[in-house]
Amino acid sequence: MATKGSGREAKLIIWFDELRKEDTLLVGGKCANLGELISAGIPVPPGFAVTAYAYEKFITETGIASKIYDVIGETVEEEGKPEQFERASIEIRRIIESTPVPKDVREAIGKAYRRLCKELGHVVSVAVRSSATAEDMPDASFAGQQETFLNVSGEDELVEKTRRCWSSLFTPRAIFYRIQKGYPHEKVLISVGVQKMVNAKAAGVIFTINPVTGEPNQIIIEANWGLGESVVSGAVTPDNYIVDKNTLKIVEKRIAKKTVEYVRDPETGKTVHVEVPAERQEQPCLTDREVIRLAELAKRIEEHYGKPQDIEWAIDRDLPFPESVFIVQSRPETVWSLRVAPPTKPEAEAPTAPFRRVVVTKGQPASPGIYAGVAKVALTTEEAAALIEKGDILTTKMTAPDWVPYM
Repeated sequence: MATKGSGREAKLIIWFDELRKEDTLLVGGKCANLGELISAGIPVPPGFAVTAYAYEKFITETGIASKIYDVIGETVEEEGKPEQFERASIEIRRIIESTPVPKDVREAIGKAYRRLCKELGHVVSVAVRSSATAEDMPDASFAGQQETFLNVSGEDELVEKTRRCWSSLFTPRAIFYRIQKGYPHEKVLISVGVQKMVNAKAAGVIFTINPVTGEPNQIIIEANWGLGESVVSGAVTPDNYIVDKNTLKIVEKRIAKKTVEYVRDPETGKTVHVEVPAERQEQPCLTDREVIRLAELAKRIEEHYGKPQDIEWAIDRDLPFPESVFIVQSRPETVWSLRVAPPTKPEAEAPTAPFRRVVVTKGQPASPGIYAGVAKVALTTEEAAALIEKGDILTTKMTAPDWVPYM
């Protein structure tokens, strides 16, 4: 049985405004950083964390902890193949999602949700976000490996989605990544953030360092109509804005044709994917003052943490500007900020004769760099399992978390 003292480490629920960045072991990186942002005066939608202790209590009191780790040990070999991670994930998630949540944990979640609704004056739709205790670390990015559920309403649905977030600690990608990074599965727990939904007119991501070039004096904002998951998941090509970090002036805009948006269905209250009306598809989804406000907040967040950040944001269609602008997540940028500057080399001699290179294709890179290998086309993970070998270049329409073992 999970036993804790009587302090914060024994709490099942902790509100965001009670948290700070040092509380990662209690509530995971995502929730701890939301509390830190609130303490720094950043506009963040209200909410609470279902603590990592609540998850630990669930798997120990129900007796499923040993079953979970046995499945991994029996299914995944040392040099595990992608299909082994898939099989282990399916079985572990079945175990977790079929196990009843302890009564005291269920009641604590329901009580916190009722308080949130009372404080806001109405039945609240919430975002339910996984927050692993090894997430949003400066030396490794576990971000995006667990699940998020949007427009969740009611106590029963909230408990169900919380349990599904717990089970998503064992997606194929998450199992693979922990093994690759040397993190013992038993040491990584999961909290769940429950946050008031923003009725987003537009949403997206911000990088306080250029993610393609590494330029530290540029803020990059990517935006689409509706909820930000369309941008985060790579489902659309978003509008792209470059802002000078020093002057906070917009130096470049690239307005994309945005054909899909994720919005709340007014009848069912659930998230639906809909086609953007033709008259809005090639219109900017942000005004200049919204872009500058987002850049201002991003710069403040980077200054607060002292390092480049990867930020998620949303603009509420129901509120006036600037109260409409919210930050819903911030984590350390883990690509350029970890690179060590190469030693200075003597200036190379100019080539004796120029030569032409033929550009085969163009686009925004998902993982900047130069590599040579055999390019193979795989449109499904099943095709990837049959085709992709170590050292190959994967070519596909779009990747999702389940593709990670092939990447």
